Amino acid sequence: MPDSIGKRKRRDVNAKKQAAREERRVARAERRRDREAGLIEPGPPIGPAEQAEWLVMPEAAEDESSEAPSDAPS
Repeated sequence: MPDSIGKRKRRDVNAKKQAAREERRVARAERRRDREAGLIEPGPPIGPAEQAEWLVMPEAAEDESSEAPSDAPS
């Protein structure tokens, strides 16, 4: 039985993690240089909120409830 049971896979996973760390480091350094050059605004990038598509706006909820058809006999 070989001595390398699981070691090769662990080494591959660690290499992938190290490559991902290096990519993030390079991207941060590039953003830092761009901010110093004035190409992008300082601070974290601001984008649309991810939860906005799932959240119901209070105005929309009131409109939907008032427009609900009334099945009550008159």
